Amino acid sequence: MLKRYIPLLEWRKTYHRSTFNSDLLAALIVTIMLIPQSLAYAMLAGLPPEIGLYASILPLIAYSLFGTSSTLSVGPVAVVSLMTAAAIATLELGSMEQKIAAAIALAFISGVLLLAMGFFKLGMLANFLSHSVISGFISAAGLIIAASQVPHLLGLNSGGHNLLQIGDSLYRQIQHIHYPTLALAIFTLVLLIWVRHSLVSLLLNIGIKATLAANLAKTGPIFAIISTIVITWWFSLDVIGVKVVGNIPQGLPTLALPTFNSDLWQSLFSAALLISIIGFIESVSVAQTLAAKRRERIDPNQELIGLGAANIGSAISGGLPVTGGFSRSVVNFDAGAKSPAAGAYAALGIALSCVLLTPLIYFLPRATLAATIIIAVLSLIDIKALYRTWQYSRADFAAMSVTILATLLDSIELGIMLGVSLSIALFLYRTSKPHSALVGLLAGSEHFRNIDRHDVLTSSTMLTLRVDESLYFANARYLEDRVYDLVAQHPQIKHFVLMCPAINDIDASALESLESINSRLTDSGVLFHLSEVKGPVMDKLKTSHFSTQLSGEVFLSQYDAWQALSGAPIK
Repeated sequence: MLKRYIPLLEWRKTYHRSTFNSDLLAALIVTIMLIPQSLAYAMLAGLPPEIGLYASILPLIAYSLFGTSSTLSVGPVAVVSLMTAAAIATLELGSMEQKIAAAIALAFISGVLLLAMGFFKLGMLANFLSHSVISGFISAAGLIIAASQVPHLLGLNSGGHNLLQIGDSLYRQIQHIHYPTLALAIFTLVLLIWVRHSLVSLLLNIGIKATLAANLAKTGPIFAIISTIVITWWFSLDVIGVKVVGNIPQGLPTLALPTFNSDLWQSLFSAALLISIIGFIESVSVAQTLAAKRRERIDPNQELIGLGAANIGSAISGGLPVTGGFSRSVVNFDAGAKSPAAGAYAALGIALSCVLLTPLIYFLPRATLAATIIIAVLSLIDIKALYRTWQYSRADFAAMSVTILATLLDSIELGIMLGVSLSIALFLYRTSKPHSALVGLLAGSEHFRNIDRHDVLTSSTMLTLRVDESLYFANARYLEDRVYDLVAQHPQIKHFVLMCPAINDIDASALESLESINSRLTDSGVLFHLSEVKGPVMDKLKTSHFSTQLSGEVFLSQYDAWQALSGAPIK
């Protein structure tokens, strides 16, 4: 039982010195990358920078105990930080202490929800968010995140939680641009873009191995942070109005349970549920992708427990909600992490940074963190996905478009809810009119195909309708109407066969429709038959009166039905 819920007890048996060395190197690289990200994403959430550091210590240790991925790097991420900011903003809190308490409560509620989902094996709930909705939401969130950082690049105090609010706020303050801040921001953006696109080539030219060169390029924000700290300190830019991070408490966070406030927790519940589901989807997608490259496997339900423990760890150490990050996990993978212990070592690196390095961050410009966020989230924006989805599925395109527009123009919650609702509505509409086809026998074979697509053999006394969808309440009446129309159009038939190879389930409403069809066809002098019924479906039918009332037969294959009913000679 313990091994089932604490994977550490299993993988520690194969933990050797070589694994330790690989994990330590990966942890060093991830720590360098995680420090600026933690500071930046805390700022994105509207919280003091140290909250991001606090969310990068205990959560990593907790995940290393309970997670199943050897390479997933847990911590603050852009999308979850944006959702945290949006959730806190709806509460209209006055002080920063109240906002921090709300973020801690949000992490704790999210952790409890994730643990509950894991223990009850409810990872499948995430399946209700289609890929189109998730893709649209992440692209819209990336645009909002980038737009929300523009005021920091310009030295303005404007804000907002959707594009309309951000744009209006910027328009009203555009004449107050602080040009030293803008110059520093442009320098940072250019440096980060150069590091991302050109540093690898430079490092390869001087003989550094490709893997190490790629990992060094991904730690580019550290170069930006060090250089802008030095510039700001040397030229005393804070004196002329460049906003800096300022004093960050030195030392480790104090451990404490979040204060229970029933009104606050009720207000945050829906946001915590969305954060839990979105965070889980993002995390498990990354973990599965990286695991597949090493022919490993992860347990999605155990991942819920690992992420739940990480969020509770963040809450009791004064942090914000966390999940697995894509860019950090890829770096962790490329750097050679062999076990979840790499995350625990990275946590120790962050802890040492809290103790030793926080005084050095005083002169870090907020514009630098904003530029770091913008460059990081550009990879989230996939506008081409709209075109690809439009070409393949108009329904999915509609769900994606609605999600993007609602998220950009109103709120994250509305975007996701509308996207999910539209996806479900379109699914119900599509399956309420399932594809069906009259089929005939391909000459010289035992295969049956659509009479409108192929040159096939048919019988004047027999009709066969193939339905390519499970039968349930939404399409039961459609099936009745389809059968009655066909029988009315072919008054000479004596046998009607429902071909069922694609029917995986028949619910109670559909069963009543089948009984009604059987009764109506019997009254019309037509025998009703079934063919190619799947075993589980047949098992259910045998428990009903339908199996004894059926006027015709149940054939193992459609070819058997053709031989018995069409009048063709039997081989």
